[in-house]
Amino acid sequence: MGNKNVLAIFLSGAILVMGLAFAIHLFILSRIGLPLFDNMILLCYVVNLALAFIIFFALYRLRYKLSSQIGFLFMGGSLLKFLVFFLVFYPAYLADGDMSRPEFAAFFIPYVISLVWETVWVARILRNMENEKS
Repeated sequence: MGNKNVLAIFLSGAILVMGLAFAIHLFILSRIGLPLFDNMILLCYVVNLALAFIIFFALYRLRYKLSSQIGFLFMGGSLLKFLVFFLVFYPAYLADGDMSRPEFAAFFIPYVISLVWETVWVARILRNMENEKS
């Protein structure tokens, strides 16, 4: 599979998975009577999706050049996501002095989903690299 194919499949799958998670998240919020678009929920999903793609793109491009450091780079990507959280979302969530469960869920759910998606795909590219060596 070519570079563009892998990146396109990663991104289209990530959009599908995150879109489905977003729809389920909104459905649950509506069922429990909470506002649907509070807590910067849309921005949280979009930012986590964008960061997942940027991190995966970087890891994919650097997979041969820095193959022995992919794990550390992957962890650095997670650190980047937390940095974005603490710079962009955390101050707004604590503006009232308390981070509520819906605020926490608005960021944490897309964070975990994108992290799992990235992990699966990074493991896939590492496995393909191992198969190429054999």
